[in-house]
Amino acid sequence: MADNLLQIDDLTLHYGGSQILNGISMDANIGEVVCVMGTNGVGKTSLLKALSGTHAHSGGSYQLAGETITKTSAHALAKNGVAYVPQGREIFPFLTVKENLETGFACLPRSEHKIPDEIFDLFPILKDFLARRGGDLSGGQQQQLAIARALITRPKLLLLDEPTEGIQPNIIKQIGDVIRHLRGQSDMCIILVEQFFDFAYELGDRFVVMDRGAVKLTGTTDTIPKDTLRDAVSV
Repeated sequence: MADNLLQIDDLTLHYGGSQILNGISMDANIGEVVCVMGTNGVGKTSLLKALSGTHAHSGGSYQLAGETITKTSAHALAKNGVAYVPQGREIFPFLTVKENLETGFACLPRSEHKIPDEIFDLFPILKDFLARRGGDLSGGQQQQLAIARALITRPKLLLLDEPTEGIQPNIIKQIGDVIRHLRGQSDMCIILVEQFFDFAYELGDRFVVMDRGAVKLTGTTDTIPKDTLRDAVSV
């Protein structure tokens, strides 16, 4: 496996007076898909928000490529190579597909303000719909747009929150193929929050199962039997 990219130790997160993350520790490597799993409300999305800088973590250690992250803003983390595709996608409905993609330029030097051809190789439908408004796309097409917009920023750490939610099966397969392709490039780490067990199991190199804001099981496909992982996720 490639170099370690992400290292978090005893990470905590509070919303107001409530503690949402209770001492999360995990690491992730370049060229790896890490699946964060668990039932609703256990803190999976909160973990991605802490890693993306959307909500600053309250305590513990967060290191990205050897650099300690403290109260860094989401924009600063994006410039450092963290891309976050949130649950619900959050594309701009009144901007065109092209304009949505170009919002990713904010993290890049002016010399790199160009949509790479690879984006359209991965998501051919977007090339046909460049002039269409984001809000006029189907849910699956919006999800493709949201992932493509994240890839525009050339991330080292790609955070995907429930990318298959409400998506038709043919686009779920395409998103899986894109994740496999990105892993094969060996230039980024992908952290995938996913409820669709078979999708996650087929893609994951490593698994982190959460419960009540803490890690209750972690390991790889070699160290966790599939049935054990399924049971841990469903309880």
